[in-house]
Amino acid sequence: MTKADIINQISSETGLSKKDVAVTVEAFMNVIKGSLLQKENVYLRGFGSFIVKHRAEKTARNISKNTTIVIEAHDFPSFKPAKSFVGKMKGEDVSDDE
Repeated sequence: MTKADIINQISSETGLSKKDVAVTVEAFMNVIKGSLLQKENVYLRGFGSFIVKHRAEKTARNISKNTTIVIEAHDFPSFKPAKSFVGKMKGEDVSDDE
C-alpha cells in the first residue's frame, strides 16, 4: 500500500477531500519524523511505537579490499508493533486496551 492508496482510502471512508487528507497525512508523518530526530519516541496505543535505537561503534572488514573500517555509532528509527496489533495479525482475539 502506498501513501496515495492510504490517502484515497481515508478520503473515501471519511468523505473528506483528498487534498485535506493528503495535508493531514503529510503533517502526521512530519510530526513523527521531527520527534524521532529529537530523539523522542512516539507511542500510538493499539498500533505500535516509533522508537530511536542506538548502534554502538564497531569494526568491520571489507573483504574484497582486505581492509578494516570503523562504522561510527549512530541512531536509527525503528517500529515496534503493539501486542494487540501483533495478536490480530496472528488471528488471536485481543482487545485494544493494551
